[in-house]
Amino acid sequence: MRQYLTLLCVLLVAFGLAGCEDKEQAGGQMIPYVKVKDIKASNVPWPAEYQATAAGSRAVEVRARVQGIVEKRLYKEGSFIKAGQVMFEIEPDHYQAAYDEAKAAFMNADREWKRIRPLYRANAVSQRERDTALSNYESTKAALRQAEINLEYCKVVAPVSGYTSKEAVTAGNLVANNTLLTTVNQTDPMFIDFSIAAPERLQRLQLEREGRLMTPSTGIYDARLRLLDGRMYDKAGYIDFIDSQVQPTTGVISARAVFPNADNAIMPGQYVRVYMDGDVLVNAVLIPQTSVTITEDGTFVMIVGEKNIVKRVKVSLGPAIEKDYLVYEGVKDGDRIIIDGMLKARDGAPVRYDDPNAPAKPKTSAGGAK
Repeated sequence: MRQYLTLLCVLLVAFGLAGCEDKEQAGGQMIPYVKVKDIKASNVPWPAEYQATAAGSRAVEVRARVQGIVEKRLYKEGSFIKAGQVMFEIEPDHYQAAYDEAKAAFMNADREWKRIRPLYRANAVSQRERDTALSNYESTKAALRQAEINLEYCKVVAPVSGYTSKEAVTAGNLVANNTLLTTVNQTDPMFIDFSIAAPERLQRLQLEREGRLMTPSTGIYDARLRLLDGRMYDKAGYIDFIDSQVQPTTGVISARAVFPNADNAIMPGQYVRVYMDGDVLVNAVLIPQTSVTITEDGTFVMIVGEKNIVKRVKVSLGPAIEKDYLVYEGVKDGDRIIIDGMLKARDGAPVRYDDPNAPAKPKTSAGGAK
């Protein structure tokens, strides 16, 4: 008997639910629940990110400035070297002897000139003797200066601090004046070379002309650097060059950033990512990329209007900025758009949603209807 009563209760509940369902269907479809976002126009920083390559700020050729035999190489190829450090020696004994000889000749000429000068004033020597002594003095003085320069140049020093290349001439070889010995790549500061796609650059220039984009008042963009291992470089840089023309073969615009590199944390040839900061979108209207529907008829978003009625609106989009799109037309400040549940919403039909401006509250099984 108890089993029959249980079965009867189950059947009554089932018939009751079916009856309720029939009433809901008869009264119309359930109002769909969606997530919305209120749009607020604001000034938005718009950094740019590019793949880049590090390069020394200067590649300086180290050349012989005197003739002779290269007797010593005093650096390790590929090592870091400081400006003024001796790299090669070219017959220093020979040039030291030449200097000593020139110095002795000058001292003799100096003594003779000092002897002749008062005698000439006293008319004790002729004009010719006076002129000869002065000429010897001047010529030996110039020869001493040249010998001093050659003695200095016989020790070839690094013109800048940086990383050395392979030697071009090995020790024991005879070199002439101006012979290339090696190259030093200056690494402080470090250049970061990168390219900007022409359409992107032209787009920013167009936005600036339209008053939609502010550029740095100083005209100089700040720069940040991400290293290959994902770490952000701890020193700030700046953009010092953006080319004014497009490379016809690649369709890109060359650009360069400069970063301090006193601790040699960045090496020439290293791949990095550079961020160019300074552009600001003026009164920008940004919408999440997830709120956009693209069809053959165009690009649309769903705007929730009065009485929670949905309106399907065609929009004109600008560039993607992180997870958003810049909107040129179609959405304005204060609009409320659907960001989740677009497939459930219908143009001209109502929707339910939680007020995005309401204080946060514990989640429940069913969202509060609006």
